[in-house]
Amino acid sequence: MAAGNGHDDILEYILPLVEPSLLSTANSSLSTPLHWAALNSHLKAMQLLVEFPSGPQADLIDQKNSAGRTPLGEAEMAGWEEGAQYLVSKMKLDETTAGDGEATAEADEVVTGDIEVEIEDADGQIARMKLDGSSSSSATAPPPTTTSG
Repeated sequence: MAAGNGHDDILEYILPLVEPSLLSTANSSLSTPLHWAALNSHLKAMQLLVEFPSGPQADLIDQKNSAGRTPLGEAEMAGWEEGAQYLVSKMKLDETTAGDGEATAEADEVVTGDIEVEIEDADGQIARMKLDGSSSSSATAPPPTTTSG
């Protein structure tokens, strides 16, 4: 409830006291605290959950609820682009392969232009957004769009 209601001070207090596996515990609709923080647009709560050192971290982003949505899907459904961008930035993406014949960037290469991100989940839903590559601390993007593949 603390994550879903944006009670960051309570999260900061209890996270070090609870078993880290509780961060991925789901309710009856299979929604985790990260789902609720994303649905209700609570960025600080999402950051605390994903970045908690002994917790599941980025693995939380891939968990689906009974509606088949990940926390990223919940942020997109709520029209919350800042939250969607944050989750995309924390996802474990495979940097060694490229799809559709696209070239991959070297690991130490700095990207300074806009970056178009396309993510497909296991059900074939595709989320697309454009990130502003001119600044590493913030990104501007149009609202993500989803399509069936």
